[in-house]
Order: sequence, then structure tokens, then C-alpha cells
Amino acid sequence: MSRFMPTHVLIVLFDGLRPDLISPWLTPNLERLKRRGATLSRHRTVYPSETRIALTSLVTGTTPDRHGIVGNKYLDRLSGMPRYVDTSDDRLIEELDTASGGHFLGVPCLGEILAANSRTYSVLASNSAGATRMLNHKARTLGQLTLSGHFPRVATSYEMLQRVEALLGPTPAPAPQGTADLAAQAFLTSAFLEVIWPQIRPDVAILSFGEPDISSHYSGTGAPQTLEAIRFIDSQFGRVFDWWEAEGVSQNVHLIAASDHGHVTVHARADLLETLEATGLRCGQAPARGIDATVMPGQVGAIYLAEPSEPIIRRAVAAMTERPWCGPVFTTGRSESEGVAPGSFARHLVFADHARSADILFSFRADDGLDRFGLLGRSWSADSPIGFGVHGGLHAKEMASVAILAGPRIKSGVVSHVPSGVCDFAPTVLDLLGISRPSTMTGRVLAEVFIQNPGDGPPTIKTVYETGTGEYLQRLQRVRVGGAVYLESADIRDALSASIASLSATPTT
Repeated sequence: MSRFMPTHVLIVLFDGLRPDLISPWLTPNLERLKRRGATLSRHRTVYPSETRIALTSLVTGTTPDRHGIVGNKYLDRLSGMPRYVDTSDDRLIEELDTASGGHFLGVPCLGEILAANSRTYSVLASNSAGATRMLNHKARTLGQLTLSGHFPRVATSYEMLQRVEALLGPTPAPAPQGTADLAAQAFLTSAFLEVIWPQIRPDVAILSFGEPDISSHYSGTGAPQTLEAIRFIDSQFGRVFDWWEAEGVSQNVHLIAASDHGHVTVHARADLLETLEATGLRCGQAPARGIDATVMPGQVGAIYLAEPSEPIIRRAVAAMTERPWCGPVFTTGRSESEGVAPGSFARHLVFADHARSADILFSFRADDGLDRFGLLGRSWSADSPIGFGVHGGLHAKEMASVAILAGPRIKSGVVSHVPSGVCDFAPTVLDLLGISRPSTMTGRVLAEVFIQNPGDGPPTIKTVYETGTGEYLQRLQRVRVGGAVYLESADIRDALSASIASLSATPTT
């Protein structure tokens, strides 16, 4: 291979795939990739552990407090009238970017950086229309390709959409609710292998599968339907891997397989709204006259107060922390680690301190119990049915995500135990392409998996923070690698465990 041959990077995303569901019998093709590349065993996503937050962190190389996508859904109070924003709406994303003068995100994204360096970038995704758009929200203005596995309107090149549909047939309709979404995954895989790569050969491409997230939400994380969806998307990845081994490696293509978050299983229902209303707060899912607390729907606990005074925040948090479903809680910081409400952590500890952030951010309590499929990780929920998969919180199984890299510059058949995260992909991609990373990125280059770096990687420093009030005691674990900081997990501890731990300093390293 000539050292002057241009470098290419293909990132294949598996929405919601837990690393512990990769196995020789279920995902033989991902196992093949592990043998050919480097597996990051301590890879983590960002918090909240939701898809569109994680995808934005992937393409910006930074945490939510910098890029500003603080939830799949959030309340935007920066304009005159508070506005409910659902980032699954691609048209709303483009509208907001236009209204902000191109500053919907607070930092440059991968598409902008590649365009500024005369490199090409293509996105093919079967996630929601908004998630597909978030992988390159400026694709139209930059003239970069985006194709959706379900929504033709998201395509940024009508000509390319026509070529793909002429060969493969119409873009598949979304699968009926509760049904595994398989057709779109095969459609996009064929689009990449048979049209996009032969005709464009993008410098960077993202192929994003919407499964197994959909099946986990509607069937359960370890349900037969979900396992079948995992087996199917692994077979589609096998087509990509076969192409990569036959052609891609010789054409200097680096291949990355990743997921945006994991899943845990709902085991009990939380009375969130009842708890808040008992404190005198009138709750709703969108701002309106007479609503004191806008509570974002879904698994992530985000509460926006019409009057975000400290007494109201303290009163609400005090009521929540008395409930068995309450997990880690975050409010505006009053010190290096503690929030304004007793027992809460400061939001900046989890990189959630942004003008769009909720006044009270929390996770439902999760534990290490086994679900009905024998998988570790259970959680309370206010909205999702018992027995089904959810994500968004800080349990280790929600935060853990897949990361496997392979290619001419990557070590083969190794497992790295150095902590890493979703923010590291963009700086690593830029390094592979020989492009300097912007100062806005908080992620780091994953140099420990490069062939030219024979060592085991940089040293790590782990820090444990603890706080609480009464019987409510929470613990947050972070780890630092050089200048990058990763969230490992957070949990609630019983009084006995906390009394033993109190013999040590807090925080500890």
C-alpha cells in the first residue's frame, strides 16, 4: 500500500447494542472484526445516555455542555417564549439552525471540519429522521450526502436518492410499531456497497443501523425478537466486513464499529408526577399557562421549572429523594461537586451545565439485578412498560458502548483497557486523515490502539464523588485519561455501604 494513498474511515453504528451481547453465536461478524482489530473494553457514552445526544457528541468530539444537545427532548428557554424541542424532527433541527444563524450547535461538527479541509463525508442512517440529520445537520448547505433508510425527504441529494432507488427499489417505510426494523438496514447496507462507495468513495462515511434499539424498547433487551434483530444487523455488517477485507483494507479504509449506548430493563413503575404534584407543582409535558414544572417525557429525568428558585428546587428534590425510584440527581452547582439542593450533585460533574439544561436533572434508580432474560441491569421508569429495554441513565450497562477499530494503522487482535468514550471518535478520525483537531473537542485521539504506539496507553486516574441527605446517598465515578474525562457510572447506596465508604475521603482518587 502506497503511503500516499488517501485514508478513508467508515463508522458503522449499532443503536443500543450492549457490548456484552457480542458473542460468536449471535454476532460472528463483529467477532471477526475483534480478531482483526482493537476492542476498547472500557468505552462509555455521554450522559444522558440517549441516541441524539450521543450522536452529536460523536460528530463534534465534545460533551453536551459544549455542543448544547442536552436531551432527545428539551425545553429551549433562550428565546422569548420557552419552546419544546424534539430532536427527532429533522425539519425542526434545520429550522432552528437557520433561526440561530447557523449556531444550533455550540461547536463545529465533523461535516464542517471535513468540508473546510476539502474532504468528503456521507451519512446513511436508519434512525429517526432527526437522529439522521444530527449526524450532519449542515449537509444541505455543505453539499454533503445524507440518505435515510425510511425518510426520503432527509436525502440531501435527490439525484443520488434516485440512483439508489432505481437499483434497490423505494426507500422502505418505517416498520410497524413493535416490529423489528430490518428492511432499512439491508437497504442502506446495499446503498453503501453498491452505489455510494463505488461512485463517491467518501473520505468519511457513517452507516448507522437503528437496531437493536427499536426491538429492545418494544420487546425487551434479551427477547428473542431483539436477538434476531442483532443477528440480522450483524449479517449486514458481515457484508460490509467482507467488502472491507476484499477491497477496503487495500484502499486504506479504516473500519470502526460502535454503539451509542446500552440498555437496561424496566422492573418497576415510578410515581414521578404524583411526587412532584404533592409538593404543589402543577406538571405538564410542555410549557403552558398554569404549568409550574415541565417534565420531559421519556426515561431521562429532566424537570424545567417556571420559577427555578432555590427553595422550589430544594423542595422538589427533597420529595424525590425520599422515593425508592430516585437515582442520581443533579442541579446547578454551589460547590465543586455539590448542587444547590441538599443531596444533589452539581450538573457540571456530568457535563450537563448548559443554558438549555433542566433545573433538575436525574436518573431513575437502577441496580445490578437480573432481568427475565438473565441480563444484568434493571431500572425504574415513569413511562416505559415493565420488562422492556430503556436507556438514558447512568447505570454501567447504559453507559457501556461498543467500540472496535480496525485498519492499516490499527493494532490487530488486541483489547485495550484504557478508558475511552464516544467523544474520542471525531478526533481519532481527524488524526487518521491528517487533519488537526479543533480546540472545541474534549475527546482525545485513541493513540493507544495505533500500531506506531507500542505501549499500553496513558495512565488513568479514577475519582469517586459521594453526596446525600438522610437515607439517600449517591455515588458518581469518573475517570481521567490525560485531558479527557469519562463518566463510568452512578448509583444509589444503602446506609451500611455508605457508612463503610465514609471511612475514605470524598472525592477519592
